Amino acid sequence: MYAIVEIAGQQFKVAKDQKVYVHRLQEAEGNKVSFDKVLLLDNDGTVTLGAPAIQGAEVTAKILGHLQGDKVIVFKKKRRKGYRKKNGHRQALTEIQIESIAASGAKKAAPAKKAAPKKEEAVKETVVKAPVKKAATKADDLKKIEGIGPKIAETLVAAGMATYADLAKAKPAQISEIIAEVRGSHVTDTWPKQAKLAADGNWDELKELQDRLDGGVEK
Repeated sequence: MYAIVEIAGQQFKVAKDQKVYVHRLQEAEGNKVSFDKVLLLDNDGTVTLGAPAIQGAEVTAKILGHLQGDKVIVFKKKRRKGYRKKNGHRQALTEIQIESIAASGAKKAAPAKKAAPKKEEAVKETVVKAPVKKAATKADDLKKIEGIGPKIAETLVAAGMATYADLAKAKPAQISEIIAEVRGSHVTDTWPKQAKLAADGNWDELKELQDRLDGGVEK
């Protein structure tokens, strides 16, 4: 029996007792984790496809350890601008071991049904919310935080984290949940700390902190 499951934004073909390296997970070593985004199940030749995920299916695994991948050199250059930047990157990874694959029985809360608003209420809501857009706080350049690119910045702003102060108040786990659909691996542990320095205008301290980062992890 094997399954194709989505873990931390990537898809893996897994079987029982298999060891897999995935993007860094927030849970501690030794903890058990479960994944309910099972896209395909093969049970002794009987294949079940999800749309996109299979309702009730679940893959359970144990975290064996956290580690970093091989170093990759990232070199950026702009022609005729005198701009050159060389950085090293080591991907933050987590090694897990698949313990079980369940075709059904996963506990998943059913989405709450929301009644359609009446026409009068819809009009009233529109009138109340319209001025809020005009008074919205101007967004900061979140891309100055090490690890945040244009797509992540856009996702955070859409979720209401438009300023350094907003990001500084958030927890890494909350940020990871917001950007879960953004492709790639993102270690958010230092983002609130970086955002706090940026919000306070401590740019020199921010640069020193970013120089110490290796794959998003502070040395």
